[in-house]
Amino acid sequence: MDTLLKPAHTDLPASPRPDQRLGPGPDQRPDPNHADCRGVASVLSRVGDKWSVFVIMMLSDGPKRFNELKRMINGISQRMLTLTLRGLERDGLVTRTIFPTIPPRVDYELTDLGHGLSRPVEALGKWAKDHLDQIEAARTRFDQRNEG
Repeated sequence: MDTLLKPAHTDLPASPRPDQRLGPGPDQRPDPNHADCRGVASVLSRVGDKWSVFVIMMLSDGPKRFNELKRMINGISQRMLTLTLRGLERDGLVTRTIFPTIPPRVDYELTDLGHGLSRPVEALGKWAKDHLDQIEAARTRFDQRNEG
């Protein structure tokens, strides 16, 4: 098969000057319409990572203990579960309750804020499950077209 190599999409913006890459200078102001982008991006990075999605889904029907969550979430390491729960707790999505028993019992539960997030997260998870076959088929087609 002949492959014709021609430049495409050549209408690209010029690269910024080195002094523009570090942020706006004294005569430049950030676009006020995009002022919240960094904050939103940090929230989306938390709620959009796969482990956070799984934890939120598992906690949507009530409190769980650490080992119960670990058993329910296939493939998550103890360290990753700890980091994920800590991040979700820091963001106000999960609470951690320690019960004074021997050994101490620790339950994790969604806050009201976390419950509000669980609905869209569950919808996203359901969508992914419902469309998994189509996505895998598209990936296979893409990979076959781009082999070599």
